[in-house]
Amino acid sequence: MTTPASFFDDLRSAQTRLHQLLDRFVEPKVLVVGDLTLDEFLTGQVERISREAPVLILRHEFTRQIPGGGANAIYNLAKLGAKVKAVGIIGKDVQGEALRDIFAAAGIETAGIVVDPSRPTVTKTRIAGHARQSVTQQVVRVDRKSDDSPSLEVQLQLAALIREQQQDVDAVVCSDYGEGVFAPPVIEAALQHDRTIIDTQKDLPRYQGATIFTPNLPEAEAAAGYPLPDTAAVERATQDLRRLTQAQNMLITRGDEGMTLCDRHNTLQHIPAFNRTDVFDVTGAGDTVVAALTLALCLGATEWEAAVLGNLAASIVVRQFGTATTSIDELKTALDNLCAEL
Repeated sequence: MTTPASFFDDLRSAQTRLHQLLDRFVEPKVLVVGDLTLDEFLTGQVERISREAPVLILRHEFTRQIPGGGANAIYNLAKLGAKVKAVGIIGKDVQGEALRDIFAAAGIETAGIVVDPSRPTVTKTRIAGHARQSVTQQVVRVDRKSDDSPSLEVQLQLAALIREQQQDVDAVVCSDYGEGVFAPPVIEAALQHDRTIIDTQKDLPRYQGATIFTPNLPEAEAAAGYPLPDTAAVERATQDLRRLTQAQNMLITRGDEGMTLCDRHNTLQHIPAFNRTDVFDVTGAGDTVVAALTLALCLGATEWEAAVLGNLAASIVVRQFGTATTSIDELKTALDNLCAEL
């Protein structure tokens, strides 16, 4: 198990190599299969209490729409310069069109997106209000989604799109938020690629033999079936989950405790958190980890190098409120600053 002191010695030695990997982030082609979600943020000023019911009346100021769920993984990859193809489901609605427009503006290929008129585009609308010169606070969240599985016809259509589009990509990412995309035919098609990165909230064994899994601590606890209160338990779970899934690598992300990696040689390595103080919002940080990790692996990085860059990327986006992305320049600056502080 790598000690913190030896880790930072390794990081300093790897600084030039990590820079070289970042310079090449624009090269890989990545196919992302995901539960596509639109995150809406509706903000207004509180005017008064309604006479109709004991609720606030907000004067609308602005609405912001950004990719969420599996769409955030796609968007993160595009913002890091990768050539990205998206596969997933949207509804025949304005939310689906908004998501497609965001992707198009970012240069993301959308030919793999299926429009299913029987389902709404998964949308999470957060309504926030503020009084004059006061802090804005979320009042309520409204979710639009279907609890039904997609039809077999849609499942087979998605699987065919995956097989068709994975021929010329360097990796396939599965961003599984439990919204119905990952039916057995879809998973089977995605796993046909020889480099598969799995970010799923539950049921890890469905993805047998994947290249790497990236569960967070609660997801790893649920999959392992026992609590993970300390590093020793996490080490055990990392190895157990790798065996359970027949994965080549297992990476458990642990928030302010960093990451624990069990690689294809069953070697355990710990990567400490690079930012433990300026943490404002962890929403979507896992998608950022997956994006940077995937691009590094596509370029021939070791699992340790890929995890370090994923960890570095997450340390940047958690400094921002809401779902966020980072850039290659920001990653380079953060790496240099971190090495200078050591």
